[in-house]
Amino acid sequence: MDGASGAIAWGVTAQTGELTDVLLGKPDHFRWVPLNSISAVTFANQDQMGYRFDKQKAMRQHREMVDAYEKAGIRCHFADADEGLPSSVFTRDSSFMTPWGAVIASIQTPPRRRDYAVASEFYRKAGIPIWKWVTAGHFEGGDFVILKPGVALLGWSGDRSSKEGAEQVQSWLKEKGWEVLIAPIPPQFVHMDAVVVMLEQGLALVCEDALQPYALDYMKKRHKIEVITVAYADCVKLGGNVVSLGKKRVLSMSHNVNVNRDLKAAGFEVVAVDYDMFAQGGGGVHCSCHELRRLPE
Repeated sequence: MDGASGAIAWGVTAQTGELTDVLLGKPDHFRWVPLNSISAVTFANQDQMGYRFDKQKAMRQHREMVDAYEKAGIRCHFADADEGLPSSVFTRDSSFMTPWGAVIASIQTPPRRRDYAVASEFYRKAGIPIWKWVTAGHFEGGDFVILKPGVALLGWSGDRSSKEGAEQVQSWLKEKGWEVLIAPIPPQFVHMDAVVVMLEQGLALVCEDALQPYALDYMKKRHKIEVITVAYADCVKLGGNVVSLGKKRVLSMSHNVNVNRDLKAAGFEVVAVDYDMFAQGGGGVHCSCHELRRLPE
């Protein structure tokens, strides 16, 4: 589904609740390019580990992910592919959704600096309002986490989102009465959505090794959020990069063996897709989507 009806109340107040509409990219021009520390590890170990990009495999894996959304009853919308933007398939970073409309992000890494073009064009064609554009420094959608309605956690690593960008987004949210914490993360984790992903109201998947004690206290003590922990070794391979579909359902990746086991033990239905062509290229299933609309819990 590429279009959208203006009658729909677009926006999200939380990153939990039943997901109804998701923004994905088209993988037509996807290939491995230097993006982040995750893709750097892939390139550095190609000879030893036998990593090779397989375009047809990537296309099949992306289709499997789309099928998983559709089988879950979620409407898939697509930003157009562009031959000059091989990584725009990772739609989490080029924009992010709020209760007031979309925010167009400012991506720092060179291969992705113009991803805003396909993101903003999608919203224009779909009739979905754009609320703001990031103009101070850089801020990417992967660093925007809604912990619960009215409370956000913003990350920055320096070589992706910057402190200046995070502070601009913080100022907008505070003007709307939101409580916002900005927390820096080490560059190897790339974005906050590799470190903290909300699973349902009051429960998050968290790599505690990536956060300072004050950020953990903010979630666990101040806002009473319980956590399922992700080990460092899994986190830097995008083990925590999963998508809450709502109704105790989670979209994950097949290689996330430990995380998938822990999610199942916590009572979640885990839909795991093969996604290594994208994960080795720097982004998981959470990086590959942005929620356009969720039903409140």
